[in-house]
Amino acid sequence: MSREKSRPLSALHSSSLVHLAHLRLRDFRNYARLDADFAPGFHLLLGDNAQGKTNVLEAIYLMATLRSFRGVGSAQMIRHGQRGYFVGGKIVGQAEHEIKMFWSSRERNLQLDNRPVKKIGDYLGTLRTVVFCTEDLQLIKGTGRTRRRFIDLLLSQTQPGYLALLQRYMQVVRSRNALLKQHSPDQLLLDSFSEQLVKLGSEIIRHRRELIPKLSPLARLAYRRISNDAEELRITYEPSVKADFTVELAQARDRERRFRATLIGPHRDDLEFLLKDKSAAQFGSEGQKRTLAIALKMAQAEYLTGIHGSAPVLLIDDVMGELDVKRRSGLLPLLERARETSGQVFMTSTEENWPRELAREVQRWQVVNGNLTVG
Repeated sequence: MSREKSRPLSALHSSSLVHLAHLRLRDFRNYARLDADFAPGFHLLLGDNAQGKTNVLEAIYLMATLRSFRGVGSAQMIRHGQRGYFVGGKIVGQAEHEIKMFWSSRERNLQLDNRPVKKIGDYLGTLRTVVFCTEDLQLIKGTGRTRRRFIDLLLSQTQPGYLALLQRYMQVVRSRNALLKQHSPDQLLLDSFSEQLVKLGSEIIRHRRELIPKLSPLARLAYRRISNDAEELRITYEPSVKADFTVELAQARDRERRFRATLIGPHRDDLEFLLKDKSAAQFGSEGQKRTLAIALKMAQAEYLTGIHGSAPVLLIDDVMGELDVKRRSGLLPLLERARETSGQVFMTSTEENWPRELAREVQRWQVVNGNLTVG
């Protein structure tokens, strides 16, 4: 193995295009077997509902993030009646990488270039994706956890060491919570965990605080494009620590004993989206919320492109069919730019609602009952 290939891809600042060249599925969702080759460019997956279009996007996203964008566990991705699933693929960029993952109730196996992955931080970035899907509405309407996950994924994809930092912090939170649940917790041990909480948590807050002013203008511009300058978008970071972490943690001591949980720290942070200085979650219309969710994902794609010098793979799950003509036209520049730079886009649609504006240079695929064929 060459030195270049053995380095984690997340550590490479490369302007070379990274794309999925091959996808292999075994007993994943409704796919018994799938082997498909994909060139860079635009791939349109056409088919009726419940045929397996979204499952292809889910598998690609799973390889990139080790999560489903549908918010389900691995057990739900196993084909009915089978014991486990396999998802694998070949990623081509500055170097070629092969991903293999197998999951069953008894075995979890993740390999990169035929070597077991020991640190997730070294794996993330092998394939970068941004997904556009109906679940994105939860970024606006859902809990703070969804918004924290959004910024943490973005930081994990762009800041070496951030994921490991976050994992260490959450381990301290869990240990501290376990101690607070005891009838008479060891005060020295609690103080030690508190010290670690402040140290690690302050670093996380710093990273998040630095990210938002960079992401916000991209989201504002994307929102303006899609909504035709309808209203001004503002994103504010709402940390649970207002000024001094150590002081505020000490002030929360009695409340923490009562609730038996750590109540202060970045695990309680949130983002607020404001339209004309009013909360989009509380006062925005459904159309505004949908537009805002798409704008956030467009900003995510633009930010990743700016940091890494190459566009992430875009996964667009039947979103275009839900947009009116005006909002659809706002999304087209992102897709056009991906086409111009030979980026890779996977879009699902039914025959009735696929966007005819994208008719040029599209590779069509027909999806019927867990089978993918060139259409």
